[in-house]
Amino acid sequence: MALRITDVSADAVLLAGGARAILLQLAHPGVAHGVARHSDFAERPLDRLHGTLTYLYVTVYGTPDEARTVARAVGRAHAPVTGASDPDLQLWVAATLYDTAMRVRELVYGTLSDEDGESLLDDHAVVGTALGVPRASWPASRAAFAQYWSSAALAVGDEARGVADALLHPSNVPWWMRALMPTVRLATAGLLDADLRAAYGLELDERRYARLVRALRIVYPRLPRLIRHAPMRRYLRAFRRGTASSR
Repeated sequence: MALRITDVSADAVLLAGGARAILLQLAHPGVAHGVARHSDFAERPLDRLHGTLTYLYVTVYGTPDEARTVARAVGRAHAPVTGASDPDLQLWVAATLYDTAMRVRELVYGTLSDEDGESLLDDHAVVGTALGVPRASWPASRAAFAQYWSSAALAVGDEARGVADALLHPSNVPWWMRALMPTVRLATAGLLDADLRAAYGLELDERRYARLVRALRIVYPRLPRLIRHAPMRRYLRAFRRGTASSR
């Protein structure tokens, strides 16, 4: 039986690609302009991370009513951001989340079969359609996705580099997050293609990155599911407590 989005999205290791997904989003000039001019992302990175993870986990693992509720909340939060309601920009954001999740999944578990790849692509359409992206806009096959991905007109400008620098070198975050940032920067540099890595001015220590990947491949799949799925359960519980208390 083919893998489904519910089989893979709870894996905590996918969080290793979070910054890579954001930098890909910022490489789209429309997204970078909106974030740089109208978003508090750089000043409140943890809040933005929590919002994104809540949306993803509730959309995939929540009930239909919960998914609609979280989509409306995200829509309200994005309302002041220029271009946030543009279906084309939302499609690109959803595509970066899918591509990054698949990149990390394959890095740790090995190459996806054609059947699994097509199934997961089809399932990930919900990440965009929940926010108003027409279902017909989501690529119908991996070949179609590859064509869409390669045709994206990306350009890393000063706005994107400024937000990326604030994201990768945060100052107003807890000590434990600052301690993690060297590893986050290493993973992000390794997961980005060379051209975007250069455009953002990131350096890659290939030996350290190779050691990181080897460690993940050996250790992570052997962790108990209780640990691997802990973030998903935490965010679902927090969301449900919050919605219950607001009634």
